[in-house]
Amino acid sequence: MLELTLMFIGLALLLYVLLGGADFGAGIIEIFTGRKGINTISKAIAPVWEANHIWLIVVIVILFNAFPEVYSTITLYLHIPIMLTLIGIIFRGTAFTFRYYDPFDDRSHRVYTFLFKLFSLLTPFFLGVTLGAVILGRMSTDTSLRFFDLFVAPWLTWFSAGLGIFIILLFAFLAAVFLAGEPAEPSVREQFKRYARRLLIALIIMGGFVFLLAEVDDLSLIRQYTGSWISITCAVAATLLLPVFFYVLRKDMKHLTRVVAGAQTAAIIIGWFGIQYPQLVILKGSEPLTVFNTLAPEKTLLMMLIALFVGLAFVIPLLLFLFKVFKFSEAGQQI
Repeated sequence: MLELTLMFIGLALLLYVLLGGADFGAGIIEIFTGRKGINTISKAIAPVWEANHIWLIVVIVILFNAFPEVYSTITLYLHIPIMLTLIGIIFRGTAFTFRYYDPFDDRSHRVYTFLFKLFSLLTPFFLGVTLGAVILGRMSTDTSLRFFDLFVAPWLTWFSAGLGIFIILLFAFLAAVFLAGEPAEPSVREQFKRYARRLLIALIIMGGFVFLLAEVDDLSLIRQYTGSWISITCAVAATLLLPVFFYVLRKDMKHLTRVVAGAQTAAIIIGWFGIQYPQLVILKGSEPLTVFNTLAPEKTLLMMLIALFVGLAFVIPLLLFLFKVFKFSEAGQQI
């Protein structure tokens, strides 16, 4: 049951990064595009952006039921970046909805557009900041500490900020890859393909900086990464896929391009699992919270897994139907 639980967490996290991340990234790319790009982005994400958040909810529900101590620790000591993330999700979604369905292109429309872009940028940043605090190990459960030391210092670090920027670039890269396959004018599609190439290069560079920033904050991330055969294998696989990605992108193989980008993203996530497992939260001055010492009772796991299997049996076909219905071009060809 533990293996199934971890499998569900990993799968839900990957789907949220690929689908929800691409939605956030679309808002980031919109900062740099012209009017044609904005129209393409709005048409691309409008039918499905709300559904993509279901995978984040799945991750949260699994943590709450299967690893309650992990859930309570993260939500308590990292409540500030988590709250900012939730505020960003709400404001971004609200702004996009009002903008998309507002029939008047007036001042309010421009306000909605500004908020959509702003929170598309800030929300992934604070997601990365939260993840960085979980990895770094500066959280403490010593309640005698000051407010700043308990609730601010663990995430206000160079490493967390660098990881936040890395997540921004990753989401923007995925959005560029998906948008390059949308049925738009050739000039607009070429624009998104240029963004995809440049963002991938920026992502690689920022990944190197994340490792350096980890050393600055006394986290031997390089040693941990090189000490895990899973992480090394994932790094080699992602590197070998680089020329493949540039080739299929240049040849305009949109479906294969998305598959390759998804495989590279999966390699990043699995590589992180390789150095993190079995630890879930690293604490300062106490034992880390692992998948073993925080696991819920077997009966709880059993009921949760039954609910997940039954729920996904309904949700996945409905999501596929949603994509099939709405992700069609104006000419009636599926994209």
